[in-house]
This record gives sequence, structure tokens and C-alpha cells, in this order.
Amino acid sequence: MFARQVSMHLKPGCVAELTRKLENEIIPMLRKLKGFHDEITFVNHGGTEALAISLWDRAESAEVYSRSIYPAVAKILSGIVEGTPSVDSFDVINSTFHKIATVAGV
Repeated sequence: MFARQVSMHLKPGCVAELTRKLENEIIPMLRKLKGFHDEITFVNHGGTEALAISLWDRAESAEVYSRSIYPAVAKILSGIVEGTPSVDSFDVINSTFHKIATVAGV
């Protein structure tokens, strides 16, 4: 399993709009992609920082998303995000929600 992490600085008062955009626009796009498993989004108590983690079957599936859909997602979020979101990628080595085979060499 593979994860993409997107960190964002939110404009003031935009948590409800972020939630709406995720539920109505972004997650439906993700569900159409081969290899997509889950999207988990966190917001700090002040509503100024958000962290979105998407889970994929493998790195290649996440890369297809990154090239084909993420530019549209960034555009959807542009009105509520300050600056450019930071994107990182990870191999998932443990999850209590998913059965994950041990990653060789980790």
C-alpha cells in the first residue's frame, strides 16, 4: 500500500468549504481511479492547517492520480488554500484498517 500526504495552509473560515469540496467534488473523482483505497483528511483546531492522506494499492496508481487528477484537485482547492500545498509520498507499513502485506526491505 502507498500513501500521498498533502499539507495545506487554509484561509480563515474555510473548513466547512474544504469539507464540502472533498465530499462533493474530490472524493468522487478519487473513487473512479484504479487503485484508490481511502482518503483521510485532518484539520487542526484553529482551522488553519489541513493534512490529507490518500491511500493507494501501489505507487504507480498514486502516480497516475498525481499526473492526471491532482492538477484539477489543486484548482478546486485554490480558493481556500494559501500558497502551494506540500506533497509527500510514503510506503504504508502498517494500518489497522487494512490488511497490508509486509513490505520487503523495510
